[in-house]
Amino acid sequence: MANLVIRGMPQGISETTAAVCRSRLLRDVGDMLTETGLKDVEITVTTSPNSNSSPKQVGNNRSDSNEEGKEFSVEKLAEKYESDQPLYKFDQLVVGDDLREDLLSAIDLIRVEPKVFDEWGLRIIEPFPRTALNFHGAPGTGKTLAAHAIANKLDKKILLASYAAIESPLLGVGTKNLEAVFYAASRDNAVLFLDEADSLLSKRITSVSQGSERAANAMCSQLLICLEKFHGVVIFATNLVENYDRAFETRVRHIQFPMPNTEARAVIWRKHLPGKLPLAANVSIENLAEIEDVCGRDIKNAVIDAAIRTARNNKECVEMQELVEAVNRIKSARISVSGNSRKLTPEEEAKVKEKLKEALSKQENASNQENNGSSEKS
Repeated sequence: MANLVIRGMPQGISETTAAVCRSRLLRDVGDMLTETGLKDVEITVTTSPNSNSSPKQVGNNRSDSNEEGKEFSVEKLAEKYESDQPLYKFDQLVVGDDLREDLLSAIDLIRVEPKVFDEWGLRIIEPFPRTALNFHGAPGTGKTLAAHAIANKLDKKILLASYAAIESPLLGVGTKNLEAVFYAASRDNAVLFLDEADSLLSKRITSVSQGSERAANAMCSQLLICLEKFHGVVIFATNLVENYDRAFETRVRHIQFPMPNTEARAVIWRKHLPGKLPLAANVSIENLAEIEDVCGRDIKNAVIDAAIRTARNNKECVEMQELVEAVNRIKSARISVSGNSRKLTPEEEAKVKEKLKEALSKQENASNQENNGSSEKS
């Protein structure tokens, strides 16, 4: 057994500083054990040079069972991650046939696992069969909804996590949090959904010069380890798939979520205009679907915005013009956020106005024909 004694921990230091010291110690000693092949090591940390306190033991299993490391044990950290019931069902997902088939195929892999890996013996070449999916595409195209839908289809809970929920200012704790997230998903038999995955799966830095760069590389490497050992469904989602480390290319199944086409936009508009919502007769889903460069989230937000403005103005129903203007506002704001602070071009505005004029004209003609028919009968 190797012995490592550290003396002289200064008194009066903050708990944060002490925690950083402990986490670094646990990490580095564990790395040393792994590299040297030693089974365990005894460590004494004391504020008194003459202390006879019993040494703390850190084994090669890195279970952190001593009191100093209990707060950073995987089991303890996993307590803060809880799975929930999925919010959406599969029939709420509006995507193309090819994308829907890809998602259903991934679900079927889970269902046939006992036959393929146990009855047919493939577990000998893949001890930890898993479904690892990477959803990538523009914001608002249905990635999060699809993750919930898959969990619902599998009759499982879903555990949502992002880089912000995993990172830690304490060196070494971020990787422990990552282990804890996978542990919690296994504990709950839940679908693990990691949003903002480009932060976790980013390309590793070859020339490390700062502690933050080392921490980022450690997170990426730890994720590879967790993924290899995980037995379940894990879904990554990103808007920046080009930032991924190449090591993940063959470890996950990539599924792209494109912007919806005209047909898909029409379906999304219908799903977001519930029967209780009072709509004016001039509201045309077909014409709304012709407005390009909008995703499902844009449509949802436009409906909510138009409904709120209608209610605030004490109007009885939502007009077509309100919906079109709501979309216009959303598109303008999105363009500004992206760094190009401009409104819609004259051509874009003219196209939107033409669609609105066309819808109003159709409604006026229909109304005139109805009135003429009534006059003839009288």
